[in-house]
Amino acid sequence: MKNNSWKKILAWIIILAAPFFIAKSYWNFLKSPTDEKGQSVAFVVKRGESVANIIQRLKEENFIRSEWIFKFELKQSGKDGEIAAGDYKLSTSMSTDEIIKNLTSGSIDRWVTLIEGWRVEEVAEALNSKFEIRNSKFIAMAKEGYMFPDTYLFNPDATAETIAQTMRANFDKKYNTDLVRKINALGLTADEGVILASIVEREARSDEVRRMVASILLKRLNIGMGLNADATLQYALGYQKDEKSWWKRHITAGDKKVDSPYNTYLYRGLPPKPICNPSLSSLKAVSEADPATPYLYYYHDSKGNSYYAKTLDEHNQNVANHP
Repeated sequence: MKNNSWKKILAWIIILAAPFFIAKSYWNFLKSPTDEKGQSVAFVVKRGESVANIIQRLKEENFIRSEWIFKFELKQSGKDGEIAAGDYKLSTSMSTDEIIKNLTSGSIDRWVTLIEGWRVEEVAEALNSKFEIRNSKFIAMAKEGYMFPDTYLFNPDATAETIAQTMRANFDKKYNTDLVRKINALGLTADEGVILASIVEREARSDEVRRMVASILLKRLNIGMGLNADATLQYALGYQKDEKSWWKRHITAGDKKVDSPYNTYLYRGLPPKPICNPSLSSLKAVSEADPATPYLYYYHDSKGNSYYAKTLDEHNQNVANHP
């Protein structure tokens, strides 16, 4: 009798436990790799991308079997806020736990933001701090004016040549035939357009001011007047040890006598090459410049306000009235 009772109890235990084991087995299946023979491929997490969207793409690209299971396991890991933008190597042969570990342990590639208006030496410094690329190596590969300022994602092992080529390809994509055609219509070659845009980049900050400055500089070029741009002289003066900057803050009367083809106070016309790497906004400003502008002078006060003048007397008055 007792044996029968134990058998009944055991049977009930099996019956009651069966759903648990079945559920556990199915849960493990949903966490298992979708393809044991899968190869590693790149999976890019975009900047600002939500966790929900990342999980959705993991499912769409067959890295996981269940979005819900992945979300639950990620939450349980306590690392749901640790998926950073970047480039990851994932495989369909990875389990859900392995993918979570991969995505929360840091991306393979690194982001770097290269600012508009930087000269190649400044770009080199930023790359050196991120990728330990020698400044001289990048400078040798780079072409001033054509290293498009942007936020890039590079592999830690990327070479100076690869980075320079990527930035140049980005520039060529942005500086398209439509922009070049408009610049040609103003009497400038494509390269002259880049040189002028590089000056505009350093001489102005907002889109509206860039267009005004581009128009004034183009008018000066057309009438044979010196550009008289501080930015070109700053480029000629180079690195300032006291200021720890490549751009001297205050230009002196003595500086304006420096003999350099980049000194547009001494030499008329455009300098021989760009003085920095301009933004798309500055390239567009040149393409939209109005050589018929009535103004010949511009001045920016200490608060960032801009003033324009038709004559030198008016310009001097603007300087005196708006320190």
